[in-house]
Order: sequence, then C-alpha cells, then structure tokens
Amino acid sequence: MPRSKKRSTKGGGQPRRVQPFSDEDASIETLSHCSSFSDSISVAEEGGDVCEEATQEDFEYKLKGFIDSTMDKSAKARQSALGGLKTAMASKILYEFILERRMTITDSIERCLKKGKGDEQCAAASLACLLCIQLGAGIESEGVFKTLKPIFKNILADGTANIQTRQACATSLGVCSLVAADDILDVYATMECFESLFAKSYVKEDGTRSVYNAQTTVLHINALLSWTLLLTICSNTEVKKILKKHLPKLPSLLDCDDVNMRIAAGETLALLFELARDVDAEFEYEDLESLCAKLRALATDGNKHRAKNDKRKQRHVFRDVLRAVEEGEFQTEMIKFGAEHMYIDSWVIKRTYDAFTEFVGSGMNYHLQANEFIRNVFELGPPMMVDAATLKAMKVSRFERHLYNAAAFKARTKARNKFRDKRVDIGEFI
Repeated sequence: MPRSKKRSTKGGGQPRRVQPFSDEDASIETLSHCSSFSDSISVAEEGGDVCEEATQEDFEYKLKGFIDSTMDKSAKARQSALGGLKTAMASKILYEFILERRMTITDSIERCLKKGKGDEQCAAASLACLLCIQLGAGIESEGVFKTLKPIFKNILADGTANIQTRQACATSLGVCSLVAADDILDVYATMECFESLFAKSYVKEDGTRSVYNAQTTVLHINALLSWTLLLTICSNTEVKKILKKHLPKLPSLLDCDDVNMRIAAGETLALLFELARDVDAEFEYEDLESLCAKLRALATDGNKHRAKNDKRKQRHVFRDVLRAVEEGEFQTEMIKFGAEHMYIDSWVIKRTYDAFTEFVGSGMNYHLQANEFIRNVFELGPPMMVDAATLKAMKVSRFERHLYNAAAFKARTKARNKFRDKRVDIGEFI
C-alpha cells in the first residue's frame, strides 16, 4: 500500500459556538479540481434542485467551531461536535484543512476517549478512523495512530469498560492499523489482540462453548472482522501460520446462535481459503467435505425458530461463501461512481471496501472519486479532473427521468395487458 510522506505544521481552530453539522451541510459534496482538493464547487442534488452555495471560508469557520467545541465542558456539546466533524469528513475531502489541525483534533479525540463516556467515546473512536482516512497512509496519520493506539488497546483489554466503547474501539483499531500502521510487526501484534477476544467464542477442546450475552458477542464479531481486515495485508509466511492455527477452529463459529457471528465467520473462511490458494495453488483442506456440508446447510437454512430477515441474509451470504470454499469462485460486483467504475472481484477487496464504507457511509462514492488514499488502495489511479459542465451533463434531470419512467411504465402495462388477453383467449378456447 503506497505511503506518501508529507510534512506539515500544527494548527488550531478559531473559538466559536456553532450548531451541529446538518444534512444541508452534508449536501455540499464536491468534486475538487486541483490536487489539494481545497476548492469547493456546490453540486446540485439529484433531481436538479439548486442548493444554497456556501463559501469554503464559511464552511471551514463552522468546522473550526466544531473542533473548539470538542473541548466544551458539556458532554452533549462535545458529542455533537464530534458528530459534526464525522459528518463533514465522511462527505467531503478536507485534507489541507485537517493537515494543519491534525494535532488539535487528535488531542480532542484522546481527551474524549479517556474522559468521556459511552456515546462520546464511540463517536471519538469513529472520528479517529475518518481522520486517518482523510490524511491517508503517511507520517501524518502514523503520528495520529501512535497517539491513539495505546488508548484503543487499553479500552479493548479492559473488561470493566463500557461494552459499546470496546466494540467501537475494536472496529476503529482495525481500520486505523490498516491505514496508518508503519510496521507490519505492529499489525501482527494488533491481530493477536483481536484473537484474544474472538477466540473466546471458539468451541473448547471438551466440545463446550462459553455462553456470552449479546453485547459481548458483538464485541467478538467486531474483533473478528478487524482481524480479517488486517489479514488482507499479511505476508505469505504469516498467512500460512494463521491457516494452521485458525482454520481448524473457525468453523466452530458457524454454529453460533448469533446470525452476524455466523456470517462474519463464513466470510472470514472464504477470505482465508482465497489467501490460501494464492499462497499455494495446490492447497487442500483436509475436512473440506464436512465444511462444505455445513456451509450448504446454512445456505439453505429453513429453521422456523430463526427470523425471516436473518435467514434471508444468511442464505445470500453463504451461497457466495460456499462457492468460494468449494470452487474458489467469487461473485464479482461493479461499483459505479461518477464517470468511473470499479470491480469488487475478491474477498480481500470486499472486506476492505466494507470496512471503509462502514465509516464513510453514503460518501463512499465521493471518496472513491476524490480521496487519493482510497483510490490508491483500490488501484484506481489519480483522481479524474471533472469540471462543473461535465458533471452537469452527466446528471439526468428530474423531467427526463420522469419521461423515461413514464415510458417504461406504459410499456410494462401494455405488455401485461397483452399477456392477460392471451390468457383470456386460451381460457375461452378450452
């Protein structure tokens, strides 16, 4: 993964009390026209409605207010400010702005993680990920991560800490390690930290399984998913060690009562088999027949005691997992963003894409277009230069979309009526 090395100076925010970042602000998603992505051009929302233009200066002034409010005495104000920064970082490229203030933001995240409680700590952990995603792989994000990593690990290992905070730290530690860890041995040490959690859900040697409440199970799921994410950047030698250690035990998680644990375990197995075959084209799993039988049962699960949505989601995932384990195949998916597209054609890419999407959310397509780091991860090359006129031409107006939908509806109605007429004729003939 490329790591650009850039140097910068510490900066701070201008004190100001402001309202939380709103959905209206989030709609100011732009395509930047220079390498720094610092210029802002207001883009009309889908449907052709014209948004109110906000100058870059006003926008940054509001962000400075958020940064300042993360140090407010009120926990509610701090949490609101963290949420505002999260929304901004998820929906817009703020590299130059953040670069000057990364130490201030890092200090705020550190303070909220150490002294905050519950929701505030979770928001701070998520913001740490978005901060690293904005800065990309380089010395700036490495500095942020070195400050926050010990705090994440301490919370994760503290059985008395708020369980939701531990869950958030498990996810954030994984993504931050992927983006900002500068030493692969550090990554392996972090993976061991995750192993110490999700391995508690394995079936024991005597055939029994420890019983955990739902919240603790979620913690184990998050730890497993983060471990799987870091597995995507392991060396071949490390992959071989992991296969030997975990492949015999992971299938036991497929019997877990929690559907999300079953799915996480299934996707991890699919990724492990994919890596195993990349390392050794002749790779064979001794108990493949038994494992495939279990996967096939989950792909066709019809147990009445399980919720319909859980069964539907499980069957969909395990059909793909079964193909991956049994035949080494992956169901390729195309993601479109702007004038470009990318293919998710492996479990490695899927796990990485899902991890970033969890934090960036609906802004993922925008980041795929404009975020240099994310584009490097998915080998998309430098960001395309798209001017406002081209962008406008790419959009379909509401009126055009209405005409298209009306014509399609008319065609469908005509086809249905014709088919019904045939049925009537046949019935009369009989």
